[in-house]
Amino acid sequence: MSKQLQDAYIVAATRTPIGKAPRGMFKNVRPDDLLVRVLQSSLLQVPGLDPALIEDAIVGCSFPEAEQGSNMARMAVLLAGLPKSVGGVTVNRFCASGITAIAMAADRIRVGQADVMIGAGAESMSMVPMMGHHPAMNMKMFSDENIGMAYGMGLTAERVAEQWKVSREAQDQFSIDSHKKAIAAQQAGFFDNETTPVEIVERFPNLATGEIELKTRHVTQDEGPRADSSMETLSKLRPVFAAKGTVTAANSSQTSDGAGALILVSEKILKQFNLTPLARFASFAVKGVPPEIMGIGPKFAIPAACAAAGITQDQLDWIELNEAFAAQALAVIGDLGLDPSKVNPMGGAIALGHPLGATGAIRSATVVHALRRNNLKYGMVTMCVGTGMGAAGIFERM
Repeated sequence: MSKQLQDAYIVAATRTPIGKAPRGMFKNVRPDDLLVRVLQSSLLQVPGLDPALIEDAIVGCSFPEAEQGSNMARMAVLLAGLPKSVGGVTVNRFCASGITAIAMAADRIRVGQADVMIGAGAESMSMVPMMGHHPAMNMKMFSDENIGMAYGMGLTAERVAEQWKVSREAQDQFSIDSHKKAIAAQQAGFFDNETTPVEIVERFPNLATGEIELKTRHVTQDEGPRADSSMETLSKLRPVFAAKGTVTAANSSQTSDGAGALILVSEKILKQFNLTPLARFASFAVKGVPPEIMGIGPKFAIPAACAAAGITQDQLDWIELNEAFAAQALAVIGDLGLDPSKVNPMGGAIALGHPLGATGAIRSATVVHALRRNNLKYGMVTMCVGTGMGAAGIFERM
């Protein structure tokens, strides 16, 4: 007998500020500690909820090794002081790990196997570099029929820029706009409700006394946005992936550190604890594309997610399109005819940063709070994914 799916509702959504990697404010902060911070903060948003009812914590991470290895999800659940009955699993879909974790958490509720779930993401690109510490790729990736799998992310962006005819000037202007929007949003306090401050303890040697002095500071804002970004400055930068290319460090996403977490519940839990939902998780979709043009992935994931949610693309009010590269973001916006005013209204990864597996959860917190702040109905988080995928998740304000 088929069973009707039930809805999954978000009752808490938060994220850390995003730090620049590898020498930014979180360079010495472990990713599991960032994850612990957002887990604890999310629970404080629903004080009436019994944490013993949480079935599982699903956490996205792009390179789950070293400081973010050993099943970081379960470790963070225990370190956060959650009941030992709460499970934890770490999942990896590269840049879409965080939104995939949220979708998996929602699915457990939708099919009736859980009433309370955590969907989250955490990544330290300061401590665990791109590709991890010891890459060991299958050499078959480099054969002619598979060579696209071996392309670095920057080269795929160059391929998209060339194929979709995205100029260097357009990419640089997109980058400047990202920074301007992010700075304006920070100054207006638009990120405040979604952001959990993080306390950083730094140790300094006192050469006079021979003792170690501790200094504590609280960080509340993303570290990446630059007020001095200009066409004059950006035009002087050299391409970093191809000698005659157009993709530079400035029109690419920033390597970053951060974490985000959402708590999802069933309607039964809403009624039992008299909770007010922030949003409903409406749909999720993932689509594959040729690896050498991986940046175009959202072009196919977005229509699929809209169809699954039962809405049309023009019903989307707020779109968090992860800016892995300006070239791929512009190609997706152009091909789908997305309304630029709805895309990353508060800046994107070029300004705010892209802590890989955490980004989906971080930007989900952004969407949920933005919908409520602006009295909007549908919001989406979408991104391209390494090896050729696109992912998209849609939220509905309640």
